[in-house]
Amino acid sequence: MKTMMQMNINEVKNFLPHRYPFLLIDRVIKFEIGKSLTAIKNVTFNEPQFTGHFPSQPIMPGVLIIEALAQATGILAFKSEVGKPREGQIYMLVGVDNARFKRIVEPGDQLRLEVEVMVVKRGIWKFKGIAYVEDKLVTSAELMCTQKASE
Repeated sequence: MKTMMQMNINEVKNFLPHRYPFLLIDRVIKFEIGKSLTAIKNVTFNEPQFTGHFPSQPIMPGVLIIEALAQATGILAFKSEVGKPREGQIYMLVGVDNARFKRIVEPGDQLRLEVEVMVVKRGIWKFKGIAYVEDKLVTSAELMCTQKASE
């Protein structure tokens, strides 16, 4: 399989329906179709969650780290299965198992999101997802997604 380097934000937007403030992938730095993808999320102080989580010590909510990993799985699934989504075609998160949170993520951090295909069975994709800041493990989880066309 061919490894491809880099997808900028404009290319990422072609694969995900999310937009500000919920687009959580800034760049894809590498991927291998059907195998793995590595993406970057730059965490900035002006993101809306930091006004309330927690104002005196802003940290990125764990659920948003999981969502960022899920968005990375969606890009990889599309790249692997159909190349580029058709109008209304999306991948939806349908399960999260074994989620663990090891460190906090703060404004100024760069979150490196690594997802790897574990298995694809009956249209359900299962991924191993790991998030790092620098080389420190932040979050790990198994994520499942499936394709859904909008009605």
